[in-house]
Amino acid sequence: MVTPTAPVQAMPAPLGQAHWVNPAPFDADATRPLTAEEERYYRASGLKLIWWKFIRHRIALIAGIFLVSLYASLPFVEMIAPYGMASRHADHLYAPPQPVHLFHEGRFVGPFVYPYAFKFNLEKFTRDYVEDRSTPQKLRFFCQGESYDFWGITRMNVHLICPPENGTAFLLGTDRLGRDLLSRIIYGARISLTVGLIGIAVSFVIGLTLGGLAGYLGGWVDASVSRTIEVLRSLPELPLWLALSAALPVNWSPILIFFAITIILGLLDWPGLARAVRSKLLALREEDFVKAAELMGASRARIIGRHLVPNFMSHLIASATLSIPSMILGETALSFLGLGLRPPVTSWGVLLNEAQNLAAVNLYPWLLFPMVPVILVVLAFNFMGDGLRDAADPYH
Repeated sequence: MVTPTAPVQAMPAPLGQAHWVNPAPFDADATRPLTAEEERYYRASGLKLIWWKFIRHRIALIAGIFLVSLYASLPFVEMIAPYGMASRHADHLYAPPQPVHLFHEGRFVGPFVYPYAFKFNLEKFTRDYVEDRSTPQKLRFFCQGESYDFWGITRMNVHLICPPENGTAFLLGTDRLGRDLLSRIIYGARISLTVGLIGIAVSFVIGLTLGGLAGYLGGWVDASVSRTIEVLRSLPELPLWLALSAALPVNWSPILIFFAITIILGLLDWPGLARAVRSKLLALREEDFVKAAELMGASRARIIGRHLVPNFMSHLIASATLSIPSMILGETALSFLGLGLRPPVTSWGVLLNEAQNLAAVNLYPWLLFPMVPVILVVLAFNFMGDGLRDAADPYH
């Protein structure tokens, strides 16, 4: 048998202890004044809060600065490249990279290179290049070099870096036609980096539209979109790319080929995004704020664009930052196989097409240098995507 316990009573205050009572009237709304930091935080907009969280992710911030610098330099590639895209040097076929030096015989000279002299190797049937270390040749900066059409508007000849007077500066070597590889990589960045942006724009327009309608409307719209997604996802991606790229007419201009490749990449990338958008909207359309918007007479387009899409913006950011490098890799793979962009268009994939010959790679390994910017850009997009996803996620 359990004996009930008596309720615990509050102990009275000891005798003689003073009790202080605030005589001021009680105000339930009275609070302590906010500090300047708290005031700044509470008044900040959503975008500013995302930015504050993003800059704390150091790797993502560095990757973002790297990508912004790359894209900001695209309109000025003619000025940055030391040589023209098609400039040939018949005396320097397959020339190895010329390293940059600062000191000559213990004396500081500044950035300079040693000139090359070559002789034919009759055993390997190649050219053997030897540095002439007696005459250093200084590099020139912000100088006058080869002429070019700046944006097709005016004729200019100003370059960020120029080869020495009566000398050469092949910092990454040359190809089989004596063209400077560094200059061609810089020119190729304009095409390779732009393909991802245009392709992701096509993919997002289709994916958000079809995925949003399927998730919000349901019914036969959902069934039709879902079956289309399943059919496209069941097809092998790389053979489909190859088939569509091979179907492009060979007499098309390089500009038409470029836009056709970007549209192909965008059309084949939207099913994954559409499926993710559909699943998110299926979960969010039953929320109270959606019902309230419907009762207030909001249109379907406004509900989807104003209320539903911002609630999974972090997922969209992650999808975009992962899709752009996949499209860059797709264009690189197609051009490497000879089914994507073709000369005279220059991209990183077109440059790597020359590295298909294993004998050439064994003798001239610098032909693989266009692979380095591809790796750096893909890693930078992944790092920046991680930082943006965490910054835009309200639950992180």
